[in-house]
Amino acid sequence: MTNKFIPKHGGYRSLLSYQKAEIIYDATVYFTKRFLSKSGRTVDQMVQAARSGKQNIAEASMASGTSKETEIKLTNVARASLEELLIDYQDFLRSNEMEEWHKEHPNTVRLRELNRTAHANYETFREGIEHADSAVSANVILGLIRVTTYLLSRQIARLEKDFLEQGGLRERMTQARIASRQKNGSWGYQGH
Repeated sequence: MTNKFIPKHGGYRSLLSYQKAEIIYDATVYFTKRFLSKSGRTVDQMVQAARSGKQNIAEASMASGTSKETEIKLTNVARASLEELLIDYQDFLRSNEMEEWHKEHPNTVRLRELNRTAHANYETFREGIEHADSAVSANVILGLIRVTTYLLSRQIARLEKDFLEQGGLRERMTQARIASRQKNGSWGYQGH
């Protein structure tokens, strides 16, 4: 059928934002187990924020075929969840009187280089994530979160642009129906 109105969707595993969010989730699970007390709600909240970031990217991608609005909303929820997580890591550093790396810190520069690695995964960042110094680990994860929220901001801007140019499901459905009727020569009018 040539008049399909539900575009190809899914494919979230190929999104760089999803790949980075998956690293952040795994890193947060590691970090919270190693460096935080099991009592209190912080561990659960951080892990859930990391999970929400990853899962909402996947859900947005799967919903994209039928609802651009849902795709945009869920992608923004992912970004917001990761922003919440970023604040948790900043709070950890501040409350423990540890340095947050600035933009030109040598380790930040190195992290930027690693983030440009093609097909980067947890292994790419393992040395920093699993560093014995919790400040190093927290800063590496902060860097990953910053990159991912930047990617998500760009993704949202692209989704908005695509919506303005291509419309949503209702518009595609109407266009497909008109095209089908034109092809078949049927407009539903039975003149006498």
